Amino acid sequence: MKINEIFYSLQGEGCYAGTPAVFVRFSGCNLMCHFCDTSHEAAMDMTEDEIVEHIAIYPARRVILTGGEPTLQLTASFIEKLHSRGYIIHVESNGTRALPAAVDWFVCSPKGDPDDIVATEIDELKVIFDDENCDPNRYRCVAAKVYLVQPCDYKEQERNRRLTVAAVEFVKRNPDWRLSLQTHKIIDIP
Repeated sequence: MKINEIFYSLQGEGCYAGTPAVFVRFSGCNLMCHFCDTSHEAAMDMTEDEIVEHIAIYPARRVILTGGEPTLQLTASFIEKLHSRGYIIHVESNGTRALPAAVDWFVCSPKGDPDDIVATEIDELKVIFDDENCDPNRYRCVAAKVYLVQPCDYKEQERNRRLTVAAVEFVKRNPDWRLSLQTHKIIDIP
């Protein structure tokens, strides 16, 4: 597997914000979004067993598989190895590829047309709220347990403030949505 990085921190966004977790960032993505805030191109080759052993050095039982796009490499055998060690597995994906079975929490963050989403059994649908996507309701046709909007971080203070205000107003007008903030950026942790 091509891994960009493995690190221990707190989940910064979504329903599990503030929860300690081991993050496994996979390299590569099938979408190259202009607003992506993650550098995921660098890679080191690791076997499934090497990844599991690296995760084991951290005390958290929650593992977040992210990217890039983790479903480009994620396998059922890797999920099984993590479960056999007692880990709770979260996957964060753009939803354009099928997900292996037995994932404990699935966050789909769509980046294009709702018809591009092939993933099912979505726990969290997290729409990036930006200048081009100010109507997250176009994703309401996608079944999920929780619907979130998250202001896009353009690293421009005024633009970010404007998007956050607009996202708050959207949630107030659409109370079946929740606001997700990137708290890891607010408190400056990885």
